[in-house]
Amino acid sequence: MKYDYIVIGAGSAGAIVATRLSEDPNTSVLLLEAGQDFADIDGLPEEVKYGYMSTKSVWDSDHNWQYRARATDEAEIEIPRGKVTGGSSAINGQIFIRGIPEDYDNWADWGNDEWNFGKLVPYFNMVETDTTYQDDPGDFHGNSGPIICHRFPEDQWRQGNRVWMSAWRDSGHPFCEDHNMPGTTGVGPITLNNPNGIRWSTSIGYLGLSRHRLNLTIRPNVTVKRILFDSSGARPRATGVEAVSGDETFEVEGGEIILSAGAIGSPQILMLSGVGPSDHLSEHGINTVIDSPGVGQNLADHPLINMLWATKPEVDLTPFLPSAQLLVRYTAEGSPLENDMIVYLNAAAGMSRNRGGMRSGAEDMSAVVGLGASLGLNLALSKGEIRLRSADYRDYPYLNYNMLDHEEDRRRYRDGIRMIVDLEDHPAMAEIIEKRVYPEDSDLETDEALDRWMKRWVGTGHHVSCTAKMGPSSDPMAVVDQYGKVYGADGLRVVDASIMPECVRANINVTVLMIGERIAEFIKQGK
Repeated sequence: MKYDYIVIGAGSAGAIVATRLSEDPNTSVLLLEAGQDFADIDGLPEEVKYGYMSTKSVWDSDHNWQYRARATDEAEIEIPRGKVTGGSSAINGQIFIRGIPEDYDNWADWGNDEWNFGKLVPYFNMVETDTTYQDDPGDFHGNSGPIICHRFPEDQWRQGNRVWMSAWRDSGHPFCEDHNMPGTTGVGPITLNNPNGIRWSTSIGYLGLSRHRLNLTIRPNVTVKRILFDSSGARPRATGVEAVSGDETFEVEGGEIILSAGAIGSPQILMLSGVGPSDHLSEHGINTVIDSPGVGQNLADHPLINMLWATKPEVDLTPFLPSAQLLVRYTAEGSPLENDMIVYLNAAAGMSRNRGGMRSGAEDMSAVVGLGASLGLNLALSKGEIRLRSADYRDYPYLNYNMLDHEEDRRRYRDGIRMIVDLEDHPAMAEIIEKRVYPEDSDLETDEALDRWMKRWVGTGHHVSCTAKMGPSSDPMAVVDQYGKVYGADGLRVVDASIMPECVRANINVTVLMIGERIAEFIKQGK
C-alpha cells in the first residue's frame, strides 16, 4: 500500500502533523513510532502518565531513549528523549512557556518571513486550552486547543516558593503574572501542562482526537533505518522508508515523507539516508544523495546548573506534590540579549542524580533536602554538533553539546550563580535555610574556581534543537526552507525542533507544537 503521507515519529510535532493531515478523510496517513503506543490515559505507564506525582523515574524508563552526550571535557550528561507516542512531550517537565516575540521575529529577519511572531500567535493559541484564562483568553491565550495548561494560583504555592518569591521581588525583580504574555520579565508562576498532575502530551491531546480515524494508521515499535529515494530524475525524490519492526525489515511507500524524529533522531536518519555533509557520510561508507553540510550542525540547547540549599526540619518537603511552581526571566548585566537568563525555582529539591559523575539535572525525589534553583542560559553562544558513529541505525549518534565553550556564556553564568547565592541572605530565606549544599564556598572564591565547578556540573535544560535548521537557499548551512522542505530533494520535509534557526528564550515544547501546527497548515495549503 502507498500512503499519501508517512510521518516518522509520533512525538510533539509528528502527532500533530498526523492528526491535522488525517482530518481530510480522503488522505491516508501512516504514523511510525519507535516506541510503544498507549491508546488511553488509564493505560499509560506511571512515569509517562504523571509528572510530579510519579513514584517511578522516567530517566531509567524504556520510554526514554537514554542518550548520552559530551557537555564539556569534564562532564558527560544524560539526554532523555521520549520513545513513546507523544515523544518528549510524554516524558518532559511539563513547562509550557513560549519564547519572546523577538525570537520569532529574528527567524523572519533571517529569511523565514512566514515565522514572525504576529503570524505565529494564532498557532500558539490553537495548541492550548489555558484554563487560567479560559473565560477571558484575550489575544494571547487559547481556550479550545488539545493541550491543557494552567498556573498554580498563589494560595497553592508551597512554603519554599513563597519564600523564593519574596527574595526575588525584594531584590528588584518585577512580578510576572503570565510568562506567555509578550513584553514580560521577572518572577511569577510557571505555565504547566499537567492538569491534576497528568502530563498532557500530544499522545493524549492530539492522537486522542485522531487515532480512531480509518485513514490514520499508527504503527508503534517501528524503527526507521533510512528514507528511500528515487534518483533517476533531475532531483532525488523521497519515495518511502525502510523500517524494522521486531525481526521484520520492510519498505513502505509514501507520496510525501515527513521526518519528525526530533532534533537528535531527524539528523541521524537524514545522514543514514545519504543527506548530510558528504565528507562525513563517506567516512561511514554512506553514498551521498544530497550534500547538506548543515545536517547535525548548529546544535543548540539551554545549559542548566542546579543549586541547592538544605532547609530546617520544620519546612515541608513532601515529595510528589507540586514543587516547581515559579519561574524567573531576567537579562544578564551587560548583555544585549533580553531575557537571556532563566531560573526554575523549586520548593522541594533533591541531590542531583549521580553527583560526581554523569549529570542529568534531574532531582532524586527520594532524597529531598530543601530549596532548589536551576539556572538556565538562553541564547548560549556555544554550539554543538551531532555526528554518526557508524552506518548502523542501531548505533546512537555522537552528541557534542560543547557547553560553556564561549567566555560570554561563562561570564553570564558566573554572575547569575553569585546573584542567586546572595539571595540566601534575604530574611525570609535565612529563616528556613540550614545551609547551602552546592555550590560550596570554595567554588565561589575565584572566577577560575567557579568555572571549574560549572564545567563539571553543567547539565541541560533538555531543549536540543537547531540541528537541521531552516533558512533561505542562500544560507549554505540551511537544511530546509521555511516550509520544512529539504533542500535538494522532493517529497521530503522535516517538522520538529531541529528546524529552528536558533533556540528560543524558553522551554521549547510549546514552540515545537506550534511548528507542527504551522507546517501542517502549509502542507494543506500546498506550500
